[in-house]
Amino acid sequence: MRALPDGCADLVFADPPYNMQLGGSLTRPDQSRVDGVDDAWDKFDDFASYDLFTRAWLAQARRLLKPNGAIWVIGAYHNIFRVGAALQDAGFWILNDIVWRKTNPMPNFKGTRFTNAHETLIWAARSKASKYTFHYNALKMLNDDLQMRSDWTLPLCTGGERLKDAQGRKLHSTQKPEALLHRVVLATTKPGEVILDPFFGTGTTGAAAKRLGRHFIGIERDAEYGAAARARLKKIIPAGAEDLKVTRSQKDEPRVPFGQIVEAGFIKPGDILVSPNGKKARVRADGSLALGDITGSIHRMGAVAADAPACNGWTFWRLASQPDGHNIDLFRREVRRQMATAAH
Repeated sequence: MRALPDGCADLVFADPPYNMQLGGSLTRPDQSRVDGVDDAWDKFDDFASYDLFTRAWLAQARRLLKPNGAIWVIGAYHNIFRVGAALQDAGFWILNDIVWRKTNPMPNFKGTRFTNAHETLIWAARSKASKYTFHYNALKMLNDDLQMRSDWTLPLCTGGERLKDAQGRKLHSTQKPEALLHRVVLATTKPGEVILDPFFGTGTTGAAAKRLGRHFIGIERDAEYGAAARARLKKIIPAGAEDLKVTRSQKDEPRVPFGQIVEAGFIKPGDILVSPNGKKARVRADGSLALGDITGSIHRMGAVAADAPACNGWTFWRLASQPDGHNIDLFRREVRRQMATAAH
């Protein structure tokens, strides 16, 4: 990480060692051994050593991110609380914590604790001032037109997706499902941007990035993992540019003031707008509304009519002459369509 230039990444996805602190081997009721995480790379002398390691790589991650960049870190109860504190201490601004609920978790064979059925992802901006990427509408579309929640139900990496060694055993003990990275990459990056994964493993981040038309930098010190990642990535064919387009957010659309709707003649001075609760406002020549003796923008007058602190006037008001019609946002969409047609 130290060899990379400042500000070279738009997003960091990190799946660091969890410092599992396992004491001895774990067996099933039939005394067969559970293939758990006992790799040398997951072992630390104590919490202080792990904290030092965490702060060091987080400092580099922040240096490598662009000002409007963001980071995802995944972990479990063994480490995620320590990582979260280190993120905040390093200057990152936490946006969400995501609970990845596994549909097929490993059972608690000893029956001494709850079955550990989830992991936690922390999503944080480089700083409080960062204008991070979030494709809200695309995630809503991915979720059947419902807001994407902070609890994601996805299976563990199994079957044909799981990479195996020469003996047919799983190659990497903590390989993540590509579906998880698909969602992260789709939600928080744009095509052509660069994703850095400092714990690349068998290349799941790179696989999702390549499929979705993003660039990636993967760092992995284990030669066997690195070779498997390269072989995996060679087989992936990126989606075409047209297929990478996602449902746009209204924030990405060109701004259209209500006055422009009046200028275009879709709504005329003197027309009456009606609110859902039956309040009526008259349109004035400058695009303001008169509601009784009070005047102001469609948003301010919407808040007055609704007796609310704020209001989106575009979705609040409709034309009185069209009692069964759509809200006035229909006219804004038409102006934007005309603008797009003229641009082409």
